Amino acid sequence: MKLEINGEMRELDAEPEMPLLWALRDVLGMTGTKYGCGIAQCGACSVLVDGVVTRSCVTPVGSLEGSKVSTIEAMEEDAVGQKVVAAWVKHQVPQCGYCQSGQVMAAVSLLKENAAPSAEDVRASMQNLCRCGTYNAIHAALSDLAGQENA
Repeated sequence: MKLEINGEMRELDAEPEMPLLWALRDVLGMTGTKYGCGIAQCGACSVLVDGVVTRSCVTPVGSLEGSKVSTIEAMEEDAVGQKVVAAWVKHQVPQCGYCQSGQVMAAVSLLKENAAPSAEDVRASMQNLCRCGTYNAIHAALSDLAGQENA
């Protein structure tokens, strides 16, 4: 099966029901997307599918033909991704860092949909879990990117 991943057509030798997460990590060797809970609750596995944040641990690769998948590996080439990563560094968001690839992907999705999200928009959109509790830093980084005062 062929999938467009990070702007490149990739040939996958995988069963259609294989979760995208495992196709990325085990078949393609792209380990930036993390396994967290396996039941689409934590968001560590978040990627973008056609620009929409998607939990890759429960998304079968067979359902993605014709879709464009973006992973954390592509964010260095993405204008919004670059800004998010810079804000993450500026606000010292990561602690252990495990969930941060998923957090960044959720933030990129939000900012591509709404370049100036309100605090309420951020709270509603940023639903990924962080065991280190970096939520205040994440919100500060997003407030800064949205041009809000008191970032």
